[in-house]
Amino acid sequence: MEAMTEFKVPPPDTPTLPPLSVNGTAIPEEAVLAESRNQGPANEAAIMAAQEALVIRELLLQEARRKNIVATPQKAESGERETDDDALIRVLLDQEITVPEADTETCQRYFENNQQRFRSADLYEPAHILFAARPSDTDAYAAAIKLAEQAIETLTKMPGKFAAMAKNESTCQSGKNGGSLGQITRGDTVPEFETFLVNLEEGQLCPVPVRSRYGVHVLRLDRKIEGRPLPFDMVKDRIADYLQEAAWRRASAQFVQLLAGQAEIVGVEMAGADSPLVQ
Repeated sequence: MEAMTEFKVPPPDTPTLPPLSVNGTAIPEEAVLAESRNQGPANEAAIMAAQEALVIRELLLQEARRKNIVATPQKAESGERETDDDALIRVLLDQEITVPEADTETCQRYFENNQQRFRSADLYEPAHILFAARPSDTDAYAAAIKLAEQAIETLTKMPGKFAAMAKNESTCQSGKNGGSLGQITRGDTVPEFETFLVNLEEGQLCPVPVRSRYGVHVLRLDRKIEGRPLPFDMVKDRIADYLQEAAWRRASAQFVQLLAGQAEIVGVEMAGADSPLVQ
């Protein structure tokens, strides 16, 4: 009998990346691949984002060590302990980056230029009739669509029957209240439902069935209450925090670009201090 030939399953393909280093310190390919999993789907963009993130981290750690920074790791409210490297980076940035506090005049100017951001949420008072069905159950979902179409046809002719139809036919608990969902705002319902809701006029019955992951809805908007502008005093602290954070992000980005411009980086292009990207 002939000896059986051993069959080996070939290893899965793994990316082969060019060497990556900062001032002669190599960043292993394994680290890049591990970091890329935090950046999103495995593709070239994720790899590039991972390379840049690790280069920035190495730049900051080298600078912290060059300055002989000593840092004690802190604990988050969750109890998780900060790593030694994260502590070094935190202290370095605290020492090197100072941004002015956003004064009242600056906050007021931002408020006046962005008033559309500072208003209370619109309120909607919808009513619906739900014909429950799983989208994966093709036959049941098609039947639910048919029932919703028939209900819309009836309600277009006899709108006063909505509450009774909701009570008798809706599989949602709101049917007990004539289909009313009370007052809701954006984000309170699933996106596929909200898309139709926010485009209805007050008192309008949606002319087509609304399909969602829960089934098929007959939807009516009973009332819409427009959001109102918020006074400056109510939002000034929020604006100050936002402007402070934005200023810190800009300053930290410029600090990293300064370090990149002074470093020897192999394997990825980084904007340095002499780059036109640095403003």
